[in-house]
Amino acid sequence: MTNDKPVATWLTDMDGVLVHEEHAIPGAAEFIKALQDSGRRFLVLTNNSIYTPRDLRARLRASGIEVPEDALWTSALATAQFLDDQRPGGSAYVVGEAGLTTAIHDIGYVMSSRDPDYVVLGETRTYSFESITRAIRLIENGARFICTNPDASGPSTEGKLPATGAVAALIAKATGVDPYYVGKPNPLMMRSALNQIEAHSETTVMIGDRLDTDIRSGLEAGLRTILVLTGSTRPEKVDRYPFVPTLICDSIADVVPLVDELAPAEDRPSE
Repeated sequence: MTNDKPVATWLTDMDGVLVHEEHAIPGAAEFIKALQDSGRRFLVLTNNSIYTPRDLRARLRASGIEVPEDALWTSALATAQFLDDQRPGGSAYVVGEAGLTTAIHDIGYVMSSRDPDYVVLGETRTYSFESITRAIRLIENGARFICTNPDASGPSTEGKLPATGAVAALIAKATGVDPYYVGKPNPLMMRSALNQIEAHSETTVMIGDRLDTDIRSGLEAGLRTILVLTGSTRPEKVDRYPFVPTLICDSIADVVPLVDELAPAEDRPSE
């Protein structure tokens, strides 16, 4: 890697890096175990705002990957933190599921459809015309428009599903108001993750499967980045982007040895 400073902390995307749907990607469990054995601080990041960290921990465990609840950082948590920083004790009309509503409730926000400070749009498998219409009217009446993430679609066993970005585009078209996206590729999500584990950008690596979100946000937050080719970005597409990751690996299995190799010298296993 170009930066010769040792790596003290790690951030990694979840879908496409550690898991595909409900199945672990080979090397994922070993990577998390290597981090835990080394004592390196780390966070698993996801733009998905549907699930709480407790839900995600259970889903990963079912795939054979053990990740502590406090090592999971979602766009819902980052969005709630952003709202708390911007306007503590405010109110919001929320379109989303438990991951988002729980995070916003936990910061002390009131969820209301009566003159809220914000309309907050997250991911859900049950977008309703009624809730979208209400969001449009509230934004027209002055509510600020926030979205957890800009992903236009998400995967399912049957194929693509419309996601937050697609519904946000509908609302933006109807209102003429563009949302502020908190999740990747906004480097704000990287910064909030770094703050969560008291990490520094110069000694942290971000692993992702998407150049347009994971790698871009890591780059803009000043992190070294590793692209794995087990998710959205195919090898032939890498050269199409105006920026490059620090390192490209076939899969997370190739990153496992780097946990020790890039660690501070005093923390490396003795030969």
